[in-house]
Formats: sequence, structure tokens, C-alpha cells
Amino acid sequence: MELIDFQTTASEQIARRLAEYIKDPLIKTKSEIIPFYQNLSSITGSGKTLILADCIEQIRAYLNTQPVVLWLSKGKVVVSQTLENLSNGKYAENIPNFDVKPLLDCKERDLLDDKKGLLLIATVGKINQKDKEEGDRHVFQTGFDNADNSLWNMLKNRQSYKRTKRDLVIVYDEGHNLSDQQTKILLDLSPTALIAASATTKVPKALEWYIARLKNEKDMKDEDLVVAVSNKKVVGSGLIKKHISLGGYLTPMELAINNLLEDMKEIEEATKKYDCRFLPKAIYVSDTNMLLATSEVDSPLVPFNERRARPIKIWKHLVEQGVSPEEIAIYCNLKFDKKFPKPDNFNLFCGGDNDYEEFMKGNYRHIIFNQSLQEGWDDPACYFAYIDKDMGSSTQVTQIIGRVLRQPNRTHYPDDKLNMANFYIKTDEKDVFKAILDDVRKTLSIDIPEITISYHIGNGKNKVRPTEKPRYDVEVPDVAIVSDRAMPEIKYAIDKMIDYSKDDVNTVGEGSTIKVITDIGSNEDGKEVTIETTHSNKVTVRWIYKRELDKLAKNAITICDISSPKFDALVEYSSNAASYVKEEAAKVAEIYRQNSVIMQNPIDTVPVGEVIIGDESVEFNNSVHARYSDFNKLELEFAKELDKTGFVWMRNPRNGILKINLLDGKGTDNFNPDFLVWTDNKLYALDTKGDHLIHTDSERKLFQIEKACEGKDLVIKLISEKKYNNTGIVIDNNGYTVWQLKQGQVSPITCSTIKEAVNICISD
Repeated sequence: MELIDFQTTASEQIARRLAEYIKDPLIKTKSEIIPFYQNLSSITGSGKTLILADCIEQIRAYLNTQPVVLWLSKGKVVVSQTLENLSNGKYAENIPNFDVKPLLDCKERDLLDDKKGLLLIATVGKINQKDKEEGDRHVFQTGFDNADNSLWNMLKNRQSYKRTKRDLVIVYDEGHNLSDQQTKILLDLSPTALIAASATTKVPKALEWYIARLKNEKDMKDEDLVVAVSNKKVVGSGLIKKHISLGGYLTPMELAINNLLEDMKEIEEATKKYDCRFLPKAIYVSDTNMLLATSEVDSPLVPFNERRARPIKIWKHLVEQGVSPEEIAIYCNLKFDKKFPKPDNFNLFCGGDNDYEEFMKGNYRHIIFNQSLQEGWDDPACYFAYIDKDMGSSTQVTQIIGRVLRQPNRTHYPDDKLNMANFYIKTDEKDVFKAILDDVRKTLSIDIPEITISYHIGNGKNKVRPTEKPRYDVEVPDVAIVSDRAMPEIKYAIDKMIDYSKDDVNTVGEGSTIKVITDIGSNEDGKEVTIETTHSNKVTVRWIYKRELDKLAKNAITICDISSPKFDALVEYSSNAASYVKEEAAKVAEIYRQNSVIMQNPIDTVPVGEVIIGDESVEFNNSVHARYSDFNKLELEFAKELDKTGFVWMRNPRNGILKINLLDGKGTDNFNPDFLVWTDNKLYALDTKGDHLIHTDSERKLFQIEKACEGKDLVIKLISEKKYNNTGIVIDNNGYTVWQLKQGQVSPITCSTIKEAVNICISD
């Protein structure tokens, strides 16, 4: 799977830090180093598994032994998904140099054979046994084709046929669950590195001594131990939804669910309109065997029609409202008696993790569950969550929000309904909802400030919409990079590249150290000594070339033919050959940027849909939507004056409906103009800028956009406060400047009023 820029940056930062550390590690004993530690701080939905997979592949390239990676997670469901994704699923191609298997399937021959890295996956339950010798965990027992060594001892020794001790990298997903006991057991394996991935930076006490040494003797700061993924970049990438709607319902359950179903139909229509290729899903979260109105336990010794447990009541209401039973799953430990069985079309999964695989095969659109499904189940098509007030703390509500945040197809759509997670919280008192709302808003404003939150308390009859429907039918064109002109030059550059297939000199990098086990006997561990080596693990030229090009010019690789056998050549990551390959990738990135053009297609357009409206909105007369919000002072003045012109216009939202690509490689890959204006012959993309941004942005964002066919021109103009001359010097602190292209050059036009600025913006 292709990585997004922030994912590549995070994985490379961890790998580079480890590479630097192992050149001169801290020594714990004569034969054991202080393990390198990193925490990947990354929110739900940011692609932690992909980042970590890419990271261990890079780490393998830096190391001089084929590493063993022990990948741990808390829940069986998460481990099952990880194993599938890394072994033969969507991330398998990101770790081509690893054999992947469950920890308990590991045999001694797997550790001895070091032609490739070895990735072992397990739940923490497999190693969370305080008394390892007397415990019943298989991982500590003798067996599995092992003569006299337990799997645990094999992992501690991990020698290869060459009598080298392989590096061990421990990856702990959901690292905030890492306990002192688990940490001590893991450290007993003498790992080279310990990488924890979590949205928090909680560190177990058992690691404090190690971290103290890293700080004191390596002069490391807290920020050197943490790689924090930018939440803003995660939201901007389209990986997660950019808005949350929280509704508090002082009503019976049925009215809240009716609102959910009504909204779900609208989303379904929108998915068809924009050819999204998925249908929205909903989850319903409640206690399992408790009655709706009391704290009594529902009796299974009555006919199904008389049952009053919350999941059953929800199921009955969904069916009454026309939802097909085939689309509903109940994933909880709901009790039934043989004398009073469940209906045949009541799809109950009460086996917990053991039922998960069967549950997933059903691709259900309405899932009723309790908290047991919160860990591991993440379906981007899930847009709706009904939460019963008796679920308990606001923390649980926040955890459920995390399950609904992922965005389908990693794309924000031109209709903000499709970019929004919706929650329907049933409560008997306003104060309960307000307490939940306050805690959720406080948490999200810290963890994910880029996500906007709207809320309302209602009776289920009069809905308060967080979005505004368009009152004009307008469309925006598709804007894309066209690189036909670049292809011949890129082919020429690739054809000229050196073939390192038979080069034994330039493909070798600098030396480092390895641990060698000598005097190995049948009943005792060997003696470890350190020696110098001149070889680290090799990677293909193709791997290096593609990684470098992806960083320098996104999508350029799609027009590069790298199928030639010379790209199969193996080189060390620190070799002269690797440096040459990176330089060649940089040359192609420059060819791509110089010979590609930004082009719009006036015929291939998408309709403008609903947009999210914040609390303090302003009404307009000629805008596409009746209201807009979130203006700064200049934007609001400009919008009011723009509305007076009579032209149809709109406020382009953050992570906009119209995104214009950029090719200069100096910052973001695109920009979202603040305003769009439709005239008879043109579509104007207008962007207001602060003084500190105007110099850079006028160079990056003012360019001619070619058309693929006949239609409206797309024209970009920038607006700033103060008057500037042609050299970018302020000549008057009053007034405004409109920046536009004139004969291929950036040309500023000054004016005294915002009205003049607007008129200049929409004139030829």
C-alpha cells in the first residue's frame, strides 16, 4: 500500500534514529545493549500499522543481521487483523523481506534460517505470564519441534546457522497498555529496540531506568524518544472524517433511532450520487441483558416477542422500520434458553473473539453490540452510532467515537455529509448529555483539534442540521496533474541509470558490529563476542528508488517503468550505489515537476453538496449555501462584499471541495482557495492571505491552469491587506492588493477599498 507523506516521515524518523543509535549503543553488560526506545504517537485512523510495517522494513535495511520482530497487540481481533494484513493482505507488499507467522508457529529452523527477516505476531496474553516456568502459556513450554529449548529461550538466543545472534525488535501496538510486568518479560529477551505505538506517550516504570540512561548518556530529550504524527495532516489526508455531530435525545430510544435511519438514507443517496462504492453502516451500543427502563436483568425464560433486553428492543425496532434482518448483526453475549430460542433471522454472535471472523463475512450494515466490539472493529463505512446513556462514562463514548472516525476510500467528498461521523446519545437528563459533551469536546480539542464538533439536544422530532444544503446547482471541475510531456525525458533518465547487478564494490556500505555466538553446546548457551563486519542487509534498487521518488514528487512513480532487471539489483542502504539511486530519483522528480502541467477538465465535474456550518454562522443572499461560518476578519469583509455583486459564489471549506494541485515541491501538494465565484465564462478561485504568507503563496499558487477541453476558465487570484509594489514591498499600510498573473508574471494591483478588490478579482 502507498504511504502518505506524513506516514513515510514518521517511519523514516524512527528508523533513522535507530540506525544512528546502533552505531554507538549504550552497553548494559559486556554482551548486551540498552535497547533503543521510541513511541509512535498517532491517533486512531492514522495508519499506525502501515507506518510500523514500513518502519521495520527500513530498520531491516539498516541492520547487519536479518532481524526478528516480535509484534504484540492486546486483543485477539487486532492480532488476527494484523496477521492477515501483514502476511498476505494489504500491507504484505510493504514488508517483502520478512516471513510472517504467528508466534506459536515459530520453529527453531525459522530462527536459524536468516535469509529474510522474521516477523512473529501475538497477543500480549501469550507473554503476560509472571511465572514463566510454571505457567500454562505455550510460549514458555518446551515443544513445537524443539529438542530441549523452549520457544522463549530460542527467542532469547535467536542464533542463525551462521552462529550470529539476530537483532530483536519488539513492536507493541496500543503501547499505552504496556504494563510493568509485560515490559520486564520483554526486556528479558534483550531486544535491540522497543517501539510502542499509541495515541498517548505513557511509559511503564520498568522502562524508566533505560530511558534515564538514554537521556543522560545520549543527551536525548523527550522529543527524541517520541515520533508524533500531526493530527492536522491526518485529517487533511482524508484518512479520518473531519466533522463530528453529537445529538442528545431526551426521548424514547425509538425516536433517536428513527432520526438515525432518516439520516442514513440521505447518506446512502449521497454515496450513489458521488459514486462512492460503499453503503453507510450504523452501530448501536448498549448493555446486553439489562432492561431498557430498569436495572433488572432480562429473563431468557420467556418467548422472544416478550423479551425486553436492549439489543432485542433495538433489533425489533429496526425491523419494524423496514430494515432487513439479513442486514442486522447482534454481537454480544445475549442469553437464550433452549425452550425459547431466538428467531432464525436473528443473527447473534455471542462467542466474542471466536465469532469475529464469521461476523465479518456477513458485511452487516447495522451492528448492535456492547463494549466488547470497541477494540479492533474499524469499518470506514460506519457513519452512525446510537449510544445508550447507560453505557457509562464519557471515556467510553470517546472510545466509540474512535471506532467511527475512519473515512471511506481515504477521500473527503464534495458533500460534507460524507465527511461527518454522527452520534445519537439517548439520555434522560440534559445535564448527562452536557457532561458527556464537555468531556468529549475537551478530549478531542486536545487530541484532534482539526475535527469540528457540532451538537444539539432534541426531542427527536425537530432535527438541528449541522450541515447546509446547496440552494444552487453548481459544479467544480476536476483538477489534475498531466505528465505526458515528462514521460520521454523520464524514460531517457531511467534507461541511462547504472546497473549494479554485478557490482561488488559500490553496493557495499560502511561497517558496523554484530554479536557472534561461539562454542555452542547441546545443553548450554554460547558465548557472545563482538566483531566488525562490512555488510548490512541489502535492499533492491527498486525499493530505494521508489521510496525516494515518492518523497520528492508524489505520483511521479506512476509514469516510471521500473520493471527492468537492473532495479532488482541488491545494494546496501548506506552504499555509494544507494546514494546514486537517490540522486537519480531526485533528477526524475525535477523532470516530472518541470514538464508536468496542472490541468482542469470543465466537463468532468462534481456537484457541490452540503457543507458543515459552525456555531456562529452568517447569512448571505447570493451564496450557494444560505450560511457560512468560521471567517476571520478579512474573509468576512470580502464575503459580504462578494455577496453584493450578485454572482453565485461559495465559501470553499477547509480540506476544500475544490483542491488545486501544486507542483513546486516546496510545501503542501495542493491548496484550497477560500472562495469560488461562477460567472458566464469563468470560475474564479480567490484566496485571501495574511501579510506573512503573501510572498511565498503568490509564487506558489498563481499560475495558469490549462483546459482539457472547451468550457469555463479556472482563474486564480490572491487578495491581501496593505498595498504592495511589483517587488513585494509594502508602499501603504492601508488598502488592499490583488495578486494575479499578467503575461506570465505575478502582478499586484492596489486598491483602497474591499469593494474595489472584489471587483478586480472578478474582472478579466
